[in-house]
Amino acid sequence: MNGSKLLQAAALALIITLGGANIVRAETGQLRIAQQFGIAYLPLIVASEKGLIEEEAQALGIAPPKIEWLRLSGAAAMNEALISGGLDFATAGITPMILTWDKTRTTAKIIGVAALGSMANILTTNNPNIKTLADFTEKDRIALPSVKVGFQPIVLQMAADKAFGKYDKLDELTVSMPHPDATAQILSGHSEITAHFTSPPFSQQQLASGKVHQVLNSYDVLGGPHTFNVVYSTTKFVNDNPKTISAFVRGLDRANEWIKANPKEAAALYIKAEGSKLTPDFVESIIRDKDVNFTTAPEGAQKFADFEAKVGLIKQAPASWRDLFWSGLGEKPGS
Repeated sequence: MNGSKLLQAAALALIITLGGANIVRAETGQLRIAQQFGIAYLPLIVASEKGLIEEEAQALGIAPPKIEWLRLSGAAAMNEALISGGLDFATAGITPMILTWDKTRTTAKIIGVAALGSMANILTTNNPNIKTLADFTEKDRIALPSVKVGFQPIVLQMAADKAFGKYDKLDELTVSMPHPDATAQILSGHSEITAHFTSPPFSQQQLASGKVHQVLNSYDVLGGPHTFNVVYSTTKFVNDNPKTISAFVRGLDRANEWIKANPKEAAALYIKAEGSKLTPDFVESIIRDKDVNFTTAPEGAQKFADFEAKVGLIKQAPASWRDLFWSGLGEKPGS
């Protein structure tokens, strides 16, 4: 082969190599995000309505992905869709996410992408004799979205562990029931349900009725603010799409800033997007609540993981909360 042909061959090889590298570096052209219902998902609603993720993608020099917003209920459905490749981002409570992170360490390798915010969950009761956890009897029933492994039951176990030194002491009193149904039953006063461990807006609705009172606040159990819900994905998707992940988190950060600066407008946006029957003033009061903070920085993640390891829900706790999340969040003041 003469020199000219050698140069042509080398040039062709270089083009193929660079082309292959570009294919490897190419970001996804679509983003499938699943969310559940409730005010905890307000940052996603704002980011969607205002096109913030697309704007941030463009600012980072990549083509804005075509975003498909999906509605799924429950961590089980989320995880199945995520692991099967039918979903890119799932959303759920931080405690179920940690369970999935542990179970998929050698398979899908689930990893947190961002927190959606910190929100206090409240254990309420319509029984005037119940002031503390020690006052519950075998006649009481505590409604939760899912027993034993959901967010609220794990926090209840943490509280029982502190109060009695026996984390599962109240488990036999818990009943699986959706928040709306449990709210209706506890307010009716004609049900076996005498308590409900719930989240905004249901906790605020119940307390505002005057028919129930607070037994405990999850912030007190954790010793401070904690993340409620998170967005997570597979490690492969995160590693293959670093700019898309950055654009997503930056978009959420902008959404959070807008919510805090415009609570009235945020309330109206939420009601419209959700078709909610709640009044604008009521939703705005939740957004302004001192125990509600929309932020992508995880809070209390390590405490949740340490407890889940302590009681055997996960095999081993992470060395740091940063092990649970995308590396880009490591720069944030998480815990």
